Amino acid sequence: MQTASAVGGWIKRRRRYHEIMAQSTAPAPPGQDEETRQFKTISGIPVKAVYGPGDVANVTLPAPGEFPYTRGIHETMYRRRLWTMRQFSGFATPEETNRRYVYLLSQGQTGLSVAFDLPTLMGYDADHAASTGEVGKCGVSISSLEDMEILFRGIPLADVTVSMTINSPAAILWAMYLAVAEKQGVDWLRISGTLQNDILKEYIAQKEYIFPPRPSMRLVTDVIEYSMNHVPRFNPISISGYHIREAGSTAAQELAFTLRDGIEYVEWALERGMPVDSFAPRLSFFFNSHNDFFEEIAKFRAARNIWAYTMRDRFGAKDERSLKLRTHAQTAGCSLTWQQPYNNVVRTTMQALAAVLGGTQSLHTNSLDEAYALPSENAVTLALRTQQIMAHESGVRNTVDPLGGSYFVEALTAEVEKQANEYIRRIDDMGGMIAAIERGYPQTEIANASYEYQHEIETGEQKIVGVNAFTEKDGHAIELLQINESAQSHQVEKLAALKLRRDADKVAQALDGLKRAAQGTENTMPYILDAVRAYATLGEICDAFREVFGTYTESAVL
Repeated sequence: MQTASAVGGWIKRRRRYHEIMAQSTAPAPPGQDEETRQFKTISGIPVKAVYGPGDVANVTLPAPGEFPYTRGIHETMYRRRLWTMRQFSGFATPEETNRRYVYLLSQGQTGLSVAFDLPTLMGYDADHAASTGEVGKCGVSISSLEDMEILFRGIPLADVTVSMTINSPAAILWAMYLAVAEKQGVDWLRISGTLQNDILKEYIAQKEYIFPPRPSMRLVTDVIEYSMNHVPRFNPISISGYHIREAGSTAAQELAFTLRDGIEYVEWALERGMPVDSFAPRLSFFFNSHNDFFEEIAKFRAARNIWAYTMRDRFGAKDERSLKLRTHAQTAGCSLTWQQPYNNVVRTTMQALAAVLGGTQSLHTNSLDEAYALPSENAVTLALRTQQIMAHESGVRNTVDPLGGSYFVEALTAEVEKQANEYIRRIDDMGGMIAAIERGYPQTEIANASYEYQHEIETGEQKIVGVNAFTEKDGHAIELLQINESAQSHQVEKLAALKLRRDADKVAQALDGLKRAAQGTENTMPYILDAVRAYATLGEICDAFREVFGTYTESAVL
C-alpha cells in the first residue's frame, strides 16, 4: 500500500528527472575550461579547491587509540598487526570450496570468509524446487551439517578465524559451524570469527529475508545472547553497510543506516536483559569501500566517531571495547565493469588503499572478473596479492593515520558525520529502524540516491572509464570460473543419502522441540543445535520457523 507521502515523493522525482533532462548538455570536450565546474564527491558533497585552518576550526584530533577513535581504535594500528586479509569465497559444492580454502590459506590468506549460494541464503535445501538452477552458482551450497563438515575438512577451527555471510538463516548455519567445532574436538571458548546475522539491512537493501522483521530480530538477539554465554570470542553480528552502498546509497546514507541498525540491535539486546558491556565489545561492522578515495577515508573515520559517542552517551557503556567500532571492509563490487575488466584491478587497489588508510581491521579485495562471474583462481590470487603488496611494499603500515590533520580529510570527516547524524535523528523520530523500514524510508532514500547517480553516468557528468569515457570497440576475453551443472545433482544425491541413514525419529523430535520453543520466549539456539546435531536440514529447520513465524512480503513503495 502506497502512502500519500510516497506517491508525492515519486511525483517529485519524476518532475526533477524531466527538469534535469531538459537542462542537460553533452559532456564538456577534453581541454575545455572548467573554472565554473562544480566539484563534489561521488555522494554529492561539494569540494572546495583549497582547504585551510578555517575549515577545521572546530575539529579536535585525539591521538590514535584515544576516544572517539577518529584516528584508529589502536594506538599503533598496523605497526603491531596487519589487517586480516579475508577473501570472500564460496562456489559449487562444499568439496570444491574446501579445496579453494586450502589453496587460499596456502597462499598467505589469514582468515576465511564463506559465501553461500542463493538457496542457502533463502533457507532452501538443494533438492527444493525453488533451488533449481541456483545450486552453487553464487556461493557454496549448504543443506546439512554433513555439508558443513566437508566445507571445513582439514581446516582447524581453533586456529583460523571464519566469517560467514548469512542472514535470515544465520542462527542455523552458525549452529552447524559450532557442531563442526565439536566434532573437531575444539572448545567453543577457543573459536573466533564473525557471523553476519544482520537482518535489518536485508529489509533495507539486499532483500534476502524469510521471516517478518520482529521474529527475525528475536533470532538475531538469540544468537547474541547465546554467543555471550557460550562462545565469547565469536562476533555474533556484523552490522553491514556494504549491501546498502551496493544498492546505490551515498556514503552518508551507508554510514547512517548501518549505525542506526546497530543502535536497534543494541536496544533489543538491552530489552532481553543483557548488560551493554557484556555484548557490545563483540559487535562488529562491515563497510563498502567505493571509488571516491578521500570520501571513503572520511567515512571510516566518521563511523568510529559516531559509534563511540553513541555507545558512551546513549547507552552508558563503560568498557572501552564497547566504544571502539571494529570493521571489515570490502571493495565496491558495484563499481566493477565488464567493459575493460583489467581496469577493475586499478579500481580495487584504490578502494583497498582507502579502506586501509581509513583504519579497517579486515579487508576483502574484489577480483577483476566479478562483473562476469565468481572469481577464478588466478583472479582471486591477484586480488590477494594486491593486499599483500600494499601491506609489505607500499609503506602504508609504517605510520598511524597518515592523513590525520589534513584540512580536507578532517573537514570531509566532519561533513560526513554531520549528514549521517541527521539521518539517525530522523529515524529516531520515526520510532526506530523497524518503524522506518515499515514506512519505506531508508529504501526510498537509497532509491533516490541511486537514481541520481545513474543519471549522472548517463549524462556524462560522472565518468566511468571504459563505460562512458575512453571506450573501446573490441573487448578482450578473460578466463572465467564455470560452475559445473553437476553441482546440483551431486548435492541432491548426497542429501537423499543422508536422509536415508539418519535417525528420522530423532529429527522429528528435534524439530517439534524447536517449534515449541519458537512459539514461546526461550532462546532458540539450544533447540537449533539439537536439530542440527540430528542432521535435520537447513530447509527443514527453516520450515519449522516458517510454520510459527510466517514469511514476509515487502509492500511496494514508489
